[in-house]
Order: sequence, then structure tokens, then C-alpha cells
Amino acid sequence: MAGFKTLDDLKDVAGKRVLLRVDLNVPVKDGEVTDTTRIERVAPTITELSDKGAKVILLAHFGRPKGKPDAEASLQPIAHAVEAVLDRRVHFASSCIGEPAKKAVDEMTGGDILLLENTRFHAGEEKNDPEFTKALAANGDIYVNDAFSAAHRAHASTEGLAHLLPAYAGRTMQAELEALQRGLGDPKRPVVAIVGGAKVSTKIDLLTNLVKKVDCLVIGGGMANTFLAARGTSVGKSLCEHDLRETAKQIMIDAAEAGCAIILPVDAVVARKFEAGAETETVDIDAVPEDAMILDVGPKSVEKVKEWLDRADTLVWNGPLGAFELSPFDKATMEVAKYAARRTRESLLVSVAGGGDTVAALNQADVSDDFSYVSTAGGAFLEWMEGKDLPGVAALQK
Repeated sequence: MAGFKTLDDLKDVAGKRVLLRVDLNVPVKDGEVTDTTRIERVAPTITELSDKGAKVILLAHFGRPKGKPDAEASLQPIAHAVEAVLDRRVHFASSCIGEPAKKAVDEMTGGDILLLENTRFHAGEEKNDPEFTKALAANGDIYVNDAFSAAHRAHASTEGLAHLLPAYAGRTMQAELEALQRGLGDPKRPVVAIVGGAKVSTKIDLLTNLVKKVDCLVIGGGMANTFLAARGTSVGKSLCEHDLRETAKQIMIDAAEAGCAIILPVDAVVARKFEAGAETETVDIDAVPEDAMILDVGPKSVEKVKEWLDRADTLVWNGPLGAFELSPFDKATMEVAKYAARRTRESLLVSVAGGGDTVAALNQADVSDDFSYVSTAGGAFLEWMEGKDLPGVAALQK
């Protein structure tokens, strides 16, 4: 992969101490991990290094312990979940620096896996403190970052270590960066972006960046209402940030100047109540009743999106088209997701998607495995789409 060293560049790791930054910030209930997706994502890097005889030392954060030890944020229970996923022994040390960490590392032999306690138990982690970074580095010979989801933070374990030790991208980081490169870095054109969500205010930077980079921007969800209002269309009682109409107008002007088509809903599914099974009607977008809310895009809008997907070589997706959490307002998102998945399976489309609601929607449509890449990175994925430099990624560049 251009610009980064990967595990392919790491020829001889037998007996070496590899500090491997992973994302183990997983959901836990009653001391049990309820979703192992993030562990499964980093498992290939852990096992590859272990199989090559490295001493694999896992660095991770969990929760927000505010720079001091907190039993509720201990990684010890998560060590058992990592063991279960890897099907091999995972040792645990009660601190990520100092004597407990040193002793545990010194006792390792090649192929062993050790999880160090939460890096955020130390204030120096989030401050990227040089002394704390040196203390982490003291237990390693090599640094591998496999936590793209934390790469938008310039913390000691995500950015600082890359300046003190030979630094490499793990397999998950590599896959993420390669997928993002195909999505917006050097994509096959035409590129269509679908952006949804409740509010324009949370995605101004994203929309401003995308209109300069894609050929077509589909805007859905509640944020589409602000664009419709900016155009003079009445949206009834729909969620709408009327104070951002001028911002929406400027984004549309920027898009026109950049040659980017903006696709807004041409029809909508409306209801008087936002609840499952609510009575709905489908209306043209200029005929939304004053007492109704737009809760999904209609079938004509879906067909328009499909037409653009037929022309596209690349799709980047962040945010649902409607209030997909409740039926029947999930219909448009499900239909477009399945259509994009089918074109991806037929090798007609490169599809990259990310963001919490987007991942949930694709899982709901049962098409996550059909997309070219689905990022679980959350904030890091969004900042990448906004065109921002990610400190943890920049630090890995040769």
C-alpha cells in the first residue's frame, strides 16, 4: 500500500516485542461482551504476528475513565472475550506502563499474546504526553497500529508511538485505508455519495467536502428537509433546521460550481405521528401537508437514486434515507441498500459505507457482507469523509 508500511514489510518478528494498538472499545453488559465485531476485525493481525513468533502486546482503551484507574473501565473482562475469538491464551497485565507491564512483558515467549490495562487510566494517553509515550515504548521493539477507529485522535498509543518505534499498519488498518482510497482518494468515476441523518448542522464539513469530490450527492434523512426549505419547498412539521437554510443554499451553489449533481427527494412518505405502524401517505415533495412530517423518501426518489447507482462506478454512503429505525419508514433505505449490494456482487460497483446508523441499516437489510467495505470506525470514518487529516494515519506515512 503506497505511503504506509504494512505487515508485508515486517519480515522478521520472531522474538520481537510488538506493541499492537487495537480497538477493544466493545459493548459490555453485566461484565460480558455483547458484540465481538471489533475483536473479530483485529483478530487476523493478532494471530498473524503470534504465528510468526512475535510477542504480541495489545494496547487499547475502554470507555472514558478520565485519566485515572476505574474498575468499571478495566480491560480484564475483555481479555476473556479476546481469548474466545482467537481461541488461544491471552495474558493480562494490570497496567500498561511501569513494573506490572514490564514484568508481564519480560515473562513472554515468542507467540504469546498479552493485553495491557486500559491506556486511558493515565492522563498522558489523551494528552499525548511524551513521557507517557516513552513509558509505553519501553516495552516494545515495533509498533503496529490496527485501530483506524481511533486514528482521528492524536493520543500517545495512536500517534505518539509511531514517532518512537518502527511503525506499521495492521491488516485492519490496511484494509480500511485501501477501501477509503478506492472510495474517495483515487476512485473509479462516476462517484455517488449518499448522505443522510437528522441534521445538516452535524455534517456541514462533510457535505462541503463531498461536493468537491463526487459526481452526485444524494441527500436524505431529516437533513434533506433543510435543503428543501432552502429551495422554498414547504416541509410541514418535519424536522428542519430553518436557521441553516443559507448554509444549505451555499452548499448547493458550491455543488453547481463543482459540477456535482445534488439529488433531493421528489416524493416522500409522510405521517402525523412518528411511531411504528403509523398511518402514512406518499405525496409529491411539493404537496407535503402542513400537519404532517416527512419520515422517508418515496418510491420515485428511490428510482432516481437507483438510476444514479446504475451510472456509478463508486458509492460512498453515510447515513440513512429515512427514519429506518421504525417500520414502515425503513423501506427506502432497505431498497437502496439491497440494490447497491446487488450491483456490488455483480462487480459493477465499489461500495464503501460507514457510520453507526449506516452500519445498523445495512445489517438490518442483511447486506453488510455484500458491500466492498463497511467501516465500523465511526468518528474516524466521518472525519476522513470530511477531508480531515487523521493523526494516527499521518504518523504511519513513510
